[in-house]
Amino acid sequence: MRLGILTGGGDAPGLNAAIRAVARKALADGNEVVGVHNGWAGLVDDGGVRAIDPHEVSGVLAVGGTLLGTSRVNPLSDPAAMAAVTGRFRSEGLDALIAIGGDDTLSVARGLADQGLPVVGVPKTMDNDLQVTEYCIGFDSAVAIVTEALDRLHTTAAAHHRVMMVEVMGRDTGWVAVMGGLAGGADMIVIPEFPVGLQDIVAHLRSRRERGRDFSIVVVAEGARVEGLQDGAAETGPRDAFGHLLLSRRGVGPQLADRVEAETGFETRVTVLGYTQRGGAPTAYDRIWATRVGAAGYDLVVQGSFGRIPVKRGDEVAVAELAEVVAGQRRVPEELYRLAQVFY
Repeated sequence: MRLGILTGGGDAPGLNAAIRAVARKALADGNEVVGVHNGWAGLVDDGGVRAIDPHEVSGVLAVGGTLLGTSRVNPLSDPAAMAAVTGRFRSEGLDALIAIGGDDTLSVARGLADQGLPVVGVPKTMDNDLQVTEYCIGFDSAVAIVTEALDRLHTTAAAHHRVMMVEVMGRDTGWVAVMGGLAGGADMIVIPEFPVGLQDIVAHLRSRRERGRDFSIVVVAEGARVEGLQDGAAETGPRDAFGHLLLSRRGVGPQLADRVEAETGFETRVTVLGYTQRGGAPTAYDRIWATRVGAAGYDLVVQGSFGRIPVKRGDEVAVAELAEVVAGQRRVPEELYRLAQVFY
């Protein structure tokens, strides 16, 4: 069997662990393994497919990023690009392809599977917002980075009696913000699922001061909408190949910090964690679960169970249809959000 592997969308700690798991199992079974480099671009353009040997997947378990490279190329937006992908799939002699990615990458995988190509998915997104699965590669590492940042910011916020506005990743969901905020002792968390107004934030920070708490840590997901906050980039800013607004240009954290300081008079500083949440070594949890879902993805190929994806349910690896996983987004439940509010 000639098996292809690709990683698409944003990079995340744990991708190399998943690649390693797929490749090691496939090579041990005597199969040929090839890497599709730079996501779907590797099947749209020539020269993107190269063999993976055992040495390439040795020593990569603790390494962040992806040894295959990645991109946000979207073949679904162009019938000619989709035709190029299917043509390259066949001309490369691929017997199957494992696509590791989030909703965008897996939407393309689902489209190929619907055309009858032997494709399997593996769940990866730091936002942890894929339907059906309780875990996506990179999420635990991102939460760990946010938690460490909040631990460090607490001391300087306390020393200077400041409000610290911390912007974290989370386009449409607030999983990183809520879990990182809970673990790091945030004093307020602002996420897309439960919008709040600027005056709600201001009132909460004033209330804390009145109770003798002379510093505050506010965690805000980059995709959060705050009523009363100017957001000219919400519809007119630059977008990626999948039509998503480039939230790094939106700057909700800096905007909110400026308005909070103007409204309250409290000295306010902003920290945008940005790509630090994607970088560095994966946590042990990410290494273990990336290995488990990667290995399970290979098992699906062996079984001929295409158009499907391994998912985490409890402590077990289960299987779902790609169509289920990309049908919508898994959002932060109200119970978890209200729990975080207990500690405000």
